[in-house]
Amino acid sequence: MEKNSSLVQTKDKGIIRWITLIAVAVPVVVAVLLFMPSKIDVASDWVYFLPHLNAVINTAASIALISGVIFIKKGNIEFHRASMTTAFGLGAIFLVSYIVYHATAESTSFGGEGLIRSVYYFILITHIILAAVALFPILLAYYYGHTDQREKHRKVVKFAFPIWLYVTLSGVLVYLMISPYYNF
Repeated sequence: MEKNSSLVQTKDKGIIRWITLIAVAVPVVVAVLLFMPSKIDVASDWVYFLPHLNAVINTAASIALISGVIFIKKGNIEFHRASMTTAFGLGAIFLVSYIVYHATAESTSFGGEGLIRSVYYFILITHIILAAVALFPILLAYYYGHTDQREKHRKVVKFAFPIWLYVTLSGVLVYLMISPYYNF
């Protein structure tokens, strides 16, 4: 039994190193793509559909996250896993879509004034900061859940879930607030 536990701990350390690497690399790549001096030319306008798609994906991910909590509270582990895997998959699709859009299209400026401008930037800045730090606890929680390490999973989820839910919901709010200013 000790040998098995030792193997799991060694495997966990390797996986946690990969999770850390991914959780650091993804925000760095996103930042580079957002702030690169010139955008990648894809010679097509199809990318302008992506912000709308991203809002739908974030909405669906929010629903999957909330469903996952409801299922686990009812003790339905199978549906909880399905909901969380759906949210995780949607998050991955969103990330690819987000990167493609921001690598190819110029950012849209928010045109609101007064209090709504402050509200928008508060939501946007907290969304960006939490999105950058969310990946590590999300990946860790997903790994612990997938490997049935329930105690570790529960500890990480206390942080991962509220951050993840805030990021998905605030992403939709940011979209709704900036979409009137899109010029495409």
